[in-house]
Amino acid sequence: MMRTAAALGVACALAVGAHAHTAHAQQPALPPPQEAPEATPPPAAEGDAPAAGRLTDRVPTSADDKAKILADLYAHLATADTPDAAKTIQATIERLWGFSGSDTVNLLMQRASKALGAKDNDQALKFMDYVVQLAPDYAEGFNRRAYIHFSRNDMASAVGDLRRAIALEPNHFRALDGLAQIWRQTGNAKGALSVVKQLLEVHPHWEGGARMAEELAREVEGQGI
Repeated sequence: MMRTAAALGVACALAVGAHAHTAHAQQPALPPPQEAPEATPPPAAEGDAPAAGRLTDRVPTSADDKAKILADLYAHLATADTPDAAKTIQATIERLWGFSGSDTVNLLMQRASKALGAKDNDQALKFMDYVVQLAPDYAEGFNRRAYIHFSRNDMASAVGDLRRAIALEPNHFRALDGLAQIWRQTGNAKGALSVVKQLLEVHPHWEGGARMAEELAREVEGQGI
């Protein structure tokens, strides 16, 4: 999947941008986070929404509204006919993940992104600590902070934040991928395989996902588990 991250946009890619996926490296890295959203994210550009339902010609008006839009998108993602169709839906989902509903949180996210760009991980972590304190139900905050922990080689904290992000947003395919990468890297092939299977249920066309599942299945079988 993704090699050691040089630059971390965050997450999370959050997206929303294209992220390169390569063959599994000995030291895989979490996907780089993306630029934090503006205080009020713009509506999707023409053609961004999946054909089965124009999803964001508007921004969510509430957390419930965001959840309803995402539920529709996840359904389309799970049944996408082609990788290209899935990528279009994926980009829209990632854009929505960044919607916090709080100008303060968005500003902190932007400042964390700038600090990461300046390779000031300590300052970025301080901003993200504030984000999760202010918005403990905001999955993307934990997902982005996990990347910072990873970049600081704090795997335990990264795993904790990824699991929190997944608990809040079970379909967060980037958090699932990040958790699988870390568990595989640290020798937990069985746990990584379980997470990859969950990832592929959410996003069947996740780049490199099927290959990783096959490789992990062989590793697990070789351990006699």
